[in-house]
Amino acid sequence: MRLASFHTPVLRDEVLAWLITSTTGLYVDATLGGGGHAESILQRLDPTGMLIGFDADPDAIQFAAHRLSEFGGRAQLVHGNFRNIASSLAQREIHRVNGILFDLGVSSHQFDEPTRGFSFRSDDLLDMRMDRSQALDARTVVNEYEESELSDVFWKYGEERAARNIARLVVKRRSDAKIETTGALAAIVRSVVGDRFLVKSLARIFQALRIEVNNELESLEIALRDALSVLDDGGRIVVISYHSLEDRIVKDFFKHEAALFQPSGHKLVPDTKLEPSLRILTKKPVDASEDETAANPRARSAKLRAAERVRGIK
Repeated sequence: MRLASFHTPVLRDEVLAWLITSTTGLYVDATLGGGGHAESILQRLDPTGMLIGFDADPDAIQFAAHRLSEFGGRAQLVHGNFRNIASSLAQREIHRVNGILFDLGVSSHQFDEPTRGFSFRSDDLLDMRMDRSQALDARTVVNEYEESELSDVFWKYGEERAARNIARLVVKRRSDAKIETTGALAAIVRSVVGDRFLVKSLARIFQALRIEVNNELESLEIALRDALSVLDDGGRIVVISYHSLEDRIVKDFFKHEAALFQPSGHKLVPDTKLEPSLRILTKKPVDASEDETAANPRARSAKLRAAERVRGIK
């Protein structure tokens, strides 16, 4: 597998600055990918510092294992979904870590590999599974979901205005023959929206399918709670998101866990004082610099948020 087959990690310096509080600590890369962030973290740590990396994609695990081989036992890789962080760590008798990184989204390898079916820029079999051992794939969604279910997926996860019309035409076309390829689905979207807004609509429809197939948003919500449960006092959660749905979940989670008071909703009733579990470190999301976005276009939509476990809160 070529080194370039996984994307260049975005906001590398910012991740190191916000994540690492102890160079002898234990860190988790919840979205290992090609191991770019993991490599940088391990290079920054002392020889006693360790990292555990998670990824649902076996290709990523294989690639990262080679990349991180120089670190030996200091890098432990786990093939699994990040929604199972706490239980996976518990199986290894690990109950506290110093920091957890989430770099959400899809790798360049997944977009570029024809058998993965993530991209609308080529004509490949529809798939979109991060973990190819799971049963649900994009072909199943496109060919078996009811029209109303498809419309909901396209609108909820893609925020596509033409969701209803696209779903209707998908159901009509599949009555003649199954929709098997990315090209066939792209042609349906083109028939509905035309050429002027085609690329944006395709991006939204394919994003929606990918989120549905991999249950990404629910998994993120679970993973954030899991991360908080294993984070040591003073430890940090750093999340890089690439679209508004992910960023909203992270923002709302941080805000909820950092709240000092719960409003009573009544002028004469005092607010309830809360004991926060997080302190928000980034009042606004951190964006990539102009130099980085010029060198790595993927960084253009990246938003980094960071929060710290409040000491003494159990």
